[in-house]
Amino acid sequence: MLEKEFRTGDGKRVNYAEMVAIIANYIKQNPDADYEITVGTDSQNHDKTKMVEVIAVCRVGNGGIFFYRVEFMDKIMDLRQKIYEETSRSLENAHGLLDEIYLQIVESDEGFDLEKLNIHFVVHCDIGRSRKSKTRVLVQEIMGWVEAEGFECVIKPDSYTASGIANKFSK
Repeated sequence: MLEKEFRTGDGKRVNYAEMVAIIANYIKQNPDADYEITVGTDSQNHDKTKMVEVIAVCRVGNGGIFFYRVEFMDKIMDLRQKIYEETSRSLENAHGLLDEIYLQIVESDEGFDLEKLNIHFVVHCDIGRSRKSKTRVLVQEIMGWVEAEGFECVIKPDSYTASGIANKFSK
């Protein structure tokens, strides 16, 4: 994975390896809980396009943690191109992440039983089927792309990582 700098939910800078270690330790604190790990990206046009990538870890029924990364790039005016860039970034973050978290858990505690973990891993996309959504024409192809990459895909209104957390930081 490219060395990316993320921030914790409270703004502390962490590199990718540190983020993975924090996630692994968070899961190890309560290994009997159910977890949902989601990745999602949103962007907004300002003078440039502000792209925000998010990785969220929800301890189902008991809160969670998240990390985000902000990058400014040349303005993307074409909606399809923007959604493709968002999805590509989410997929880049998704590939290998769960394996790296498992590896970090095992390396830090060789007696840990990975079989007892219940982790649901999902890619959230900032697209939706509502009549008012300009992205509705992209739903089938984007969901097909994400699923072809081996991930479950969630869209609006349920894609809180992209359409909620990332959206908040992209404004």
